[in-house]
Amino acid sequence: MKIKICGLFRSEDIEYANKLRPDYIGFVFYEHSKRFVSPAKAAELKAALVPQIKAVGVFVNAEIEYVLSCVSCGIIDIIQLHGSESEAYITELKAQTTVPIIKAGSYADLANASTGADFLLFDSPSPGSGKAFDWSSISGAAKPYFLAGGINTQNIEQAIALAPYGIDVSSGAEREGVKDFELMSKIINKVRGED
Repeated sequence: MKIKICGLFRSEDIEYANKLRPDYIGFVFYEHSKRFVSPAKAAELKAALVPQIKAVGVFVNAEIEYVLSCVSCGIIDIIQLHGSESEAYITELKAQTTVPIIKAGSYADLANASTGADFLLFDSPSPGSGKAFDWSSISGAAKPYFLAGGINTQNIEQAIALAPYGIDVSSGAEREGVKDFELMSKIINKVRGED
């Protein structure tokens, strides 16, 4: 099972990631997020990230050219679409880049959707809220999926039990709005069965 720690925006966050080695980290390129990073800042952080960890760029209804520029500059290795992007949008991205695409949304909307995205990501109806949605409805999906939304040290075992492709954690690995090494470590160790 893969582990993604999302919303990194400080050099300390990268240091923690380099020590703990999640499979993915996420940079949020959505200006209304409290975890927003500019492409310039993300490039600086990516330069300090060990190459084994893949960087995911999180976008919300962004211009395709903006997304592609982050790919071509080497800032991100994977695209995550977290808005109302259409299949035509995904098709256009696919025509211009070979990096994997994750489409995020609710389980109800995406579980059986026909999409050109490589992965799905099931999140709560209010992304970034730190609140989990009702996981009892999840019974699989048409594509490999990440589980996100309110995952923390208290419910990580229930999340793992659903056997998603990956677990995506943001606020659950934070104290007072910033990433916390101890919480990151506990969550990553749980996913890897090293607790």
